Amino acid sequence: MTDPTSTRQGALPALSALPTRLPQRRELLTEVPGPSSKRLAQRRAAAVASSAVSVMPVYVADADGAVIRDVDGNSFVDLGSGIAVTSVGASAPAVVAAVAEQVAHFTHTCFMVTPYEGYIEVAEELGRLTPGDHAKHTVLFNSGAEAVENAVKIARLATGRQAVVAFDHAYHGRTNLTMALTAKSMPYKTNFGPFAPEVYRMPMSYPYRDAHPHISGKTAAKRAIDQMEKQIGASSLAAILIEPIQGEGGFIVPAEGFLPTLAEWAREHGVVFIADEVQSGFCRTGDWFASEHEGVVPDLITMAKGIAGGMPLSAVTGRADLLDAVHPGGLGGTYGGNPVACAAALAAIKTMEEHDLAGRARAIEALVLPRLRALADELGTAEGPIGDVRGRGAMLAIELVHSGSTVPDPETTRAVAADCLAQGVLVLTCGTYGNVLRLLPPLVISEELLSEALDVLEGALRRHSVAAQEV
Repeated sequence: MTDPTSTRQGALPALSALPTRLPQRRELLTEVPGPSSKRLAQRRAAAVASSAVSVMPVYVADADGAVIRDVDGNSFVDLGSGIAVTSVGASAPAVVAAVAEQVAHFTHTCFMVTPYEGYIEVAEELGRLTPGDHAKHTVLFNSGAEAVENAVKIARLATGRQAVVAFDHAYHGRTNLTMALTAKSMPYKTNFGPFAPEVYRMPMSYPYRDAHPHISGKTAAKRAIDQMEKQIGASSLAAILIEPIQGEGGFIVPAEGFLPTLAEWAREHGVVFIADEVQSGFCRTGDWFASEHEGVVPDLITMAKGIAGGMPLSAVTGRADLLDAVHPGGLGGTYGGNPVACAAALAAIKTMEEHDLAGRARAIEALVLPRLRALADELGTAEGPIGDVRGRGAMLAIELVHSGSTVPDPETTRAVAADCLAQGVLVLTCGTYGNVLRLLPPLVISEELLSEALDVLEGALRRHSVAAQEV
């Protein structure tokens, strides 16, 4: 662990108050995947639908802090956090204790039948933590897609309008309505239609790909607004739905001014502004919510992933008048706000606050981005493969392109991720074009472990940069 008094730029403060069960180190005892993982893959092929894919071929036996141990005893540095879920670390002590205590009392009653205090406490915390000092109410669900779908329901009922705007490169889920809201066809939408109607797609601010010619955030927002006014009309538009930093679409950080301009136009025209913070929320970007970076106060916020330390929970929090416009019984579900998940959420939130994990995310950014940008300069953006390095907090990305162009290079992206896995570092990919490496380390990762993982990533990028140029 680093010295907690260190002031070196990028240094991560020690977290001695958060003990770990597993050694926080990278260790490979077998080839990857090992024999036990291969045997489980054979059993899986016989029992599990082939459509339910996994991007990694290793099977987990244990996980703790920023380390995943597979069934062969190999320990991997986790730079994925289960897609931004285990931000407080895998099996975080406070979350484990809270879950164990709650399970000992009751695992379920259904809040719609016999309510309980945990649900109320989570709603109170979300009202306190989300942007804005207006009156807020909350309703809890199980998944991010459920939260998004219910936010749209709320907006449509409250406004009496039907149209909903989503953006290029967006990902909002796999239910019927959220598939319509999601931009990418394969694998999320292909042959699953027909989709829900009255969904309109607008151009996103994508600074790397808007660079020639340069389009400012405000100009990009006005481009989208002009299309909304022409294609839909403000009087027919119920909601604008946007990820403040796009997740699955490529960790796209819109140019400054894009979100505030859209939010201001929405407010002027009575359009509900919904921030999908499913992936970007809960300290991930250096603030509790990514919307806060430019002072945007959404009407509704959808949340999941990092909310409960790995337990399934999601939420819609926002203006009380909007949520209360829905008739009694119009929102809910059997498992929504499960008491065990609520206990986990309260423990995760307490951990984030006590250890300033938002500040720690900013420290991760300060440590990682300079290294990645120096590597991009070393390799030479004209020669490739690094076209762009971007992100905020501990939600960071590297976009890979073919030499001397902005043409996406998904092949090299997959090869780099596979190379990292073979050396004990788990790196996820994403992007509309499949050419983005995304880094989502647990916010409790030590500086030493993170630096070691970056060494592995940089080595893989160097090797595959040379290989790509030789093709």
